[in-house]
Amino acid sequence: MLSDLLKHNQRWSASRQLEDPDYFKRLVALQQPEYLWIGCSDSRVPANVITGLEPGEVFVHRNVANLVHRGDMNLLSVLEFAVDTLGIQNIILCGHYGCGGIRAALDGHRHGIVDHWLQPIRDVAESHASVLDACTSKTDSLDRLCELSIQAQVDNLARTPIVQYAWKRGKQVNIHGWVYSLNDGLIRDLECSRSSI
Repeated sequence: MLSDLLKHNQRWSASRQLEDPDYFKRLVALQQPEYLWIGCSDSRVPANVITGLEPGEVFVHRNVANLVHRGDMNLLSVLEFAVDTLGIQNIILCGHYGCGGIRAALDGHRHGIVDHWLQPIRDVAESHASVLDACTSKTDSLDRLCELSIQAQVDNLARTPIVQYAWKRGKQVNIHGWVYSLNDGLIRDLECSRSSI
């Protein structure tokens, strides 16, 4: 029930204040994040929790399968605000193994409007078919596609006019591709970072 959420919130707030009486006073003044996190909407992958950061230390944008559509005004607004207003220098594009969006993109079933959203994943799968065919299991294939999609999204971010213009002005903007494992709670750097034109 919704009332349960409000009760949970009240207990959480009270426990935070008991542990640290100044917690909310600091939180009000903390919105100076060093990182923009672009991640999946999956509730098992909360950016500040898995990185050990406090709220206010990471600016977050989430969508199904952490995709970068160049016409997504929501993502582009977040990106522009992060780079131009907050002065964020590190953008982390983080996907996760076991992603339902990755699986849905290839399962052959109709899912509705999200099928259009997931098309870039099918495009990546098609262009890397030989790599995916060489995987020894369906799980390995989906995990590899997850990694390949993250790398493609890093490239998509690097090609946005917002990032391109920031680099032309000499701004230090670094884009990193990471993947999170639900199995062990660890983040792995896919070593596909971009930092200039």
